[in-house]
Order: sequence, then structure tokens, then C-alpha cells
Amino acid sequence: MMADDHDAREILKPLVFRLHENVPAIVREVLLERGWTEFDKKEQDDTDWNLYWRNSPFRRTDYCSIKPWQRLNHYPEAVRITRKDYLARHLKRMKGAYGSALYEFSPVAFIMPNDYVKFMAEYSKEKQSLGRRPTYWICKPVDLSRGRGILIFQDIKDFVYDCTVIVQKYISNPLLISGYKLDLRLYVCVTSFCPLTIYTYEEGLVRFATEKFDLSSLDNVYSHLTNTSINKYGASYKKYKEGIGCGCKWTFSKFRSYLRIYGVDDLLLWKKINNIVILTLLAVAPLPAASNCFELFGFDILIDDKFKPWLLEVNYNPALCLDCSIDATVKRKLLHDIVELLNYKQIDALKQNQVAGMKAIGTRVPLSKTGESALEEATDLLTCQGEAECTAASSVQSALQAAKGSVRKVVTQTKKTARGHPRKTLTSQLRERMNMPKTSSQAKAETKSKQLPGAVHYPHQSVQPSRWLPTPDFRNCKLTTFPYFFSDRDQRPIPRVGDFVLIFPFNEAALQASRDGTDVKSIIQEINNLVNKQLPSKQQKTKKRVDYLASV
Repeated sequence: MMADDHDAREILKPLVFRLHENVPAIVREVLLERGWTEFDKKEQDDTDWNLYWRNSPFRRTDYCSIKPWQRLNHYPEAVRITRKDYLARHLKRMKGAYGSALYEFSPVAFIMPNDYVKFMAEYSKEKQSLGRRPTYWICKPVDLSRGRGILIFQDIKDFVYDCTVIVQKYISNPLLISGYKLDLRLYVCVTSFCPLTIYTYEEGLVRFATEKFDLSSLDNVYSHLTNTSINKYGASYKKYKEGIGCGCKWTFSKFRSYLRIYGVDDLLLWKKINNIVILTLLAVAPLPAASNCFELFGFDILIDDKFKPWLLEVNYNPALCLDCSIDATVKRKLLHDIVELLNYKQIDALKQNQVAGMKAIGTRVPLSKTGESALEEATDLLTCQGEAECTAASSVQSALQAAKGSVRKVVTQTKKTARGHPRKTLTSQLRERMNMPKTSSQAKAETKSKQLPGAVHYPHQSVQPSRWLPTPDFRNCKLTTFPYFFSDRDQRPIPRVGDFVLIFPFNEAALQASRDGTDVKSIIQEINNLVNKQLPSKQQKTKKRVDYLASV
């Protein structure tokens, strides 16, 4: 074994995770199982961690100071899709722009009290319609979760609210199994919003109500709501329920097997669900550009008795608590696969000897909200907005390439006695390169960038991390290095990691349309083409009557 390889192995450390308060215990358990160590603020430097996981949104400064070896479990402004009123507005806008044919997977929503007049007009219209089945309505507070504050009503006199709520038509013909209502909790991981990259988890949770569906008792939450946080307190939760079993959950695997037994095309159903996920996320893409982040969403999908999937809501921080053995089976594997999806490399655990005053060097350079390239202790040297290519950025790239070759040599030297004069570090080499006289080509490039209309430039020495915050140009940023979730082989999103399956981009055209900004119109056209291919040419024949599902 060569000496430099031996020295590199000696300085490798386990990956380090950092948890904020109230993070579910299973997150810590899984990371410890994988050989990670927990961040100790008293003993370690503030940047000496690889994964920071928290339930609440990060501060903007956290996104500004992200390093190549680090990951954050939230994207900035992801709440755009998880608050019920925000989601309703985005879907309404997309339906107006691209037609209701694609965006008919969510019932029309009225945001109260602003839409009270519109709601009353719709309510009166439905009330006067003859020959239709009775219309029911569901009211949900816009910023509450776990089934809190939900009201189902038929008569307007029962409609009472004391906060901002959304009101939608209640889907009164849900798919039932043995008379029990159900919905699906689908886990979706977005590794990037620019370029948009979406993975869905093949396994998931089917959540049942614990009392049989009954429209004559709208106030019975155990009959109409599937939230485990509610049903686990019901009298029937622990009892054996015919066709369902004890508790209130199945896995996707069991549910899909059940569908196939009765001749239901579960593959087509899942394609429709994936389309819902893509179309929903397109409604908020792109979010402000941020490096080395990911977002785990919980999509709640209800299937009606015609096997049409409906989007109920999108959850921020889907629950990771373990209420039953099925939770443990699904969620523990989910977390393991998320870590695999984050695609950590050996170099992410590499920490240089502190005697040399060096920090870890990653193979990737994080992108700021304005397209900046940054390296630790060199962020004050760089600025690059929009598509303008700054001389400083190219200088750092060339300096980085030149400096990388000497890393092993420097690491080996740290084993020797310290010299009497300061040792050159990667940072000092970068600064020396930055202070070298500019070549004529570099000077021309800098002059050209200064002349861009509308561009604002700042002296390198005065650039602050706040330049990473959103600017009018962030949507036009270009990737200068491929993201962590790209394959090293072909610089494209990895198609499958564990049970995570890539659903977007789904073809070359969609990939190109999401790379330089997000060309929503082109992507919608590709989805239209995809949907047309998914439609069966003739009515699918089933081995047994689908109606039998409701009675078995």
C-alpha cells in the first residue's frame, strides 16, 4: 500500500448528522445503524457535518453557507405546495393556463372567507340541480395537519369556521374495501427543483378509516377520516376488522396484490398517480435555486369507485413516527433509501488535518441562488449573476483543479514536524491565483460581463453570503457542476435507488426542458403525449366484477 493512500485512509472519518429538536427518533436510529456519528456542537466545528435534518424550515443563512459535502432536508419556500390554500391557488392557475383536462385531479377549492360569494353561488347551483346525487362538502383549515379542524357538511347551516379554511366538494364515492374508506400516503423525494428531479417511493402506506363508511353520519371522524393520528384512538382500532385486519394500515404491496386479484390494472393506476405528482410539482417549479438540498413530501391520494385518483393534499414533513409494525417496515427502509439517494461519496467524509488549516474538499461546488460557484473560505471572492460568466469564477475553477493534485501530498506532509514558516494551504493557493495579473482574455471577459444590461456587480472583496438570496435572475442560473443526484457516468439523474424510482424527467425532451430553467409549456406537451399513450385502446376486461371489491 502506498504511503499517501495509507494517510488518506487514516484521516477518513464517519459521516456526521445533525438533528434539530423534535426530529423523530427513527431518523437518529437509522443514521447510527449506518455508522454515522452525531454532531457535537461543543466539540466540532460548525461546518463539520454532512446531513442537517429538521422539521421546521431552515434559515436563509443556512442555504447561504452550504458546503459541497453537506445536505439539507428542506428546500427554501417548499411551503408553496404544502399549505392547502397555496396549493389550491397554484392548481387553479395551472388549470387556467393549460386546461382542465390535465388538472382535473383535485376538486375545485374555495378559500374562505375571500371566496365566500363564489362558494355560495356554487352551493346554490348544486342545491338546485335535479336528478343528481346529493352534494357534500369538506372544510379544512389551511395550515393544520393530522385531520385537525376538518368539517364535513351537506347543509350550509352546519358550515361554521373561525380561521382561514378551504372548502371543496367531498368525494362521496370513495373506493371501499369491506366497507372501509382508504387513502394512500405516497412518499415523494425531490432532489432538485432546477433541474426538476422527482423520485417516488414504490412502497408506501394505505390508511383505512376504522369504522365503515356512512354518509348518514358526517360527524363520525372514524368513518370519514383516514388519519392514523385520529383512528388510533378509535374503539375499533385494535379490533380485527373483516377484510382489513387489526389496526388501520396496509402496505402498497399488499394493496396492489389485492387489486390484481380482482383484475384491476394497478400499473395504469400508478401511472396516473405519478402524473398527478409531476403536474402538482410543476405548479410551483422552479423554487429558488439552492444547492445540496432535498425535500421529502407526503402526497395523500384518494381513489374513487371508478378508480380515478384524486389529490387530497401534500404534506410537509410527512410523519415518521412508528405507530405499528407496518410503519416500522416502510419508514425504516424509506430512510435508508433516502440516505442512499443523497449519493454521498468517500470524499465527503474526508477532513484534512487541522494543523494544515484545511477543510474537506468535495468533487462538487455548490450553486448559489444567482448561479455562483463557492468554496469554503472563498465565497467572499466570487460573484456571478444569471448567465454572466465572471473572470473570478473561472479563476477559482482553474485554481481548484491545480490545487487538487497536491491534496494527497499536503496530507502526507502534515504527518511531519511543522515548519517554522506558514505552510501553503488550498485557501492560500486560491487567493494567490485570484491575485495574479489577469490575462488579456480574462480582462475582455470581465469587461463584457460588466456591460450586461441590468446586471449589478460588486467588488470581489465586498461580496457577502447574502448574495445567495433570491434575485430576479435566479431562475436563469446555469449549473456549472453536476448535482449530487446525477450519475457520475452520464451526468443524468440516477434512474433507481433502492425503492426510489425516478419519474421525472421521464424522457430526453423533459430532461432538456428542465435543465436551463423550467420550460413548463414544453413539459406539459410531453406529459400530454405520455397520457395519450397510457390510455387503453379498448375497455380493459377484468377477471371479476370490480364492484365486488366494495363488498368483500
